[in-house]
Amino acid sequence: MGLFDRLKRLGPGLVTGAADDDPSGIATYSQAGAQFGTSLMWTMTLAYPLMVAVQLASARVGRVTGYGLGRNLKEIMPRWLVIAIVLLLFVANTINVGADLAAMGESVALVTGGGKHIFTVILAIFSLILQLYIPYHRYSTVLKWLTLVLFAYVALIFMIDVNWKAALHGLIIPSLSGSGALTTIVAIFGTTISPYLFFWQAAQEVEEIDQVEKREPLVEARRQADDALNRINWDTFAGMALSDIVALAIMLGTAFTLHTAGKTDIQSAADAAQALKPIAGNLAFATFSLGILGTGLLAVPVLAGASGYAVCEIGGWNASLEHKPHRAKTFYAVIALGMLFGVAIDWSPINPMKALFWSAVINGIAAVPILIGLMIVVSKPSIMEEFVAPPLLKLFGWLATAVMAAAAIAMFALPG
Repeated sequence: MGLFDRLKRLGPGLVTGAADDDPSGIATYSQAGAQFGTSLMWTMTLAYPLMVAVQLASARVGRVTGYGLGRNLKEIMPRWLVIAIVLLLFVANTINVGADLAAMGESVALVTGGGKHIFTVILAIFSLILQLYIPYHRYSTVLKWLTLVLFAYVALIFMIDVNWKAALHGLIIPSLSGSGALTTIVAIFGTTISPYLFFWQAAQEVEEIDQVEKREPLVEARRQADDALNRINWDTFAGMALSDIVALAIMLGTAFTLHTAGKTDIQSAADAAQALKPIAGNLAFATFSLGILGTGLLAVPVLAGASGYAVCEIGGWNASLEHKPHRAKTFYAVIALGMLFGVAIDWSPINPMKALFWSAVINGIAAVPILIGLMIVVSKPSIMEEFVAPPLLKLFGWLATAVMAAAAIAMFALPG
């Protein structure tokens, strides 16, 4: 199969990986680079196989069963626990939506000089209209094209002087030096392996089944298994690689500009863009700002959509971006509600960094039971039949679960 054919097969995994680098994630990676230089880049080396395993498991569940993660969790967990998890997911996603919209509005305001709150509202309405009125088979194409904006951050490292020897050292040699390093590591894993991504990728595999006439869940069409699982593997490995490379590019870009210049206090993605301007020039500033806007337009629908899928999967309601609003009222109501609350957070006196901290706490609490449930589902023959996860996927999936459990414990154990 040629490269062009392989690129055409990219889909849910690519969009999921790209959405992982949302403006909130950009802020976290910028903080890591600005404060610690290249010394925490090794976290992304460790994170990559864990990200791949978790998303492979999520995609496998959706493609094999034909149902999303929420529906499958109900098979192995008490209903009250699944409802509690989904409620936590909605709250965390809504805070993230608010933070991402605020970062997008601020980045546009930095470039144009306009009011950031007005831009935030305009971008929220624009994003919501896209979700409400563009059917999935077109919308998924829009999302895939939006992933190209992430290469702005890769381009950034070619605009600055990079010490590649130091970068390679940071990539492969673990370090915990510096005050607050452990807190930042917890934040990196929290933003890289986030519950909303699990629900989104599983749901997108279900959407893909519905959009291709001959495609069926693998438990009903075993002859499709080899092609489907090969596509999922390629799609997920590539999508998570894109996510990882972009995160590393942001760390590199801020390490050799902001950290080198002694600008270590970065509170948001827009802060990083603004701080870059006098150090790396207008082009680097514009590139970073463009990335914030583009990744926000990609990530906000994924965050809001993941909430919609999760709520409707446990409630038994229609949930599809292909449906018009009147055919999936609850689904679109959850999305709209998440966007509305997100905008309200931007206009409220709530400190956005504190809001993101609590979002990370909530995600940390929710991620562990979701990952445990996911790994049980993907290993259970009564659900997956002969398509249970292979041993290597189980190993890295449970390792990811252990890492996220350790991160959750560290979050509460760390001072401040």
